[in-house]
Amino acid sequence: MIKFFRKIRQRLLSENKFSKYLLYAIGEIVLVVIGILIALEINNWNESRKLESKKQELIINLINDFEGNIELLQPAIKQSDTLSFKMDAFLNNAYLSNLAISVDSLKVLADGFFRPVYFYPSIVSYD
Repeated sequence: MIKFFRKIRQRLLSENKFSKYLLYAIGEIVLVVIGILIALEINNWNESRKLESKKQELIINLINDFEGNIELLQPAIKQSDTLSFKMDAFLNNAYLSNLAISVDSLKVLADGFFRPVYFYPSIVSYD
């Protein structure tokens, strides 16, 4: 293909047809530009396809992380509910009714009042 174009160029220059050679050169430049634009468009399409694939994978990973976090959160919620129940029982039984309460019962009721409930979510996909 390159030999073909080279022969055309040499023939036009040897026949002193500079205007036709100039027209040929402009046509060749246009063909090269069109080829570059097509290659860029293919490259952009391929990059957007890869980006879309990566986005879908990230969405799936985020969903999996959230589902795992729900499972991790259940024990923390249960512990918080238990603590809330103990605090209500202590408040209603011991404090508001002015009843005498044994030290052992107070220890059981007060166990965990000042112990925080921790939850560490998995944010690997988010990061």
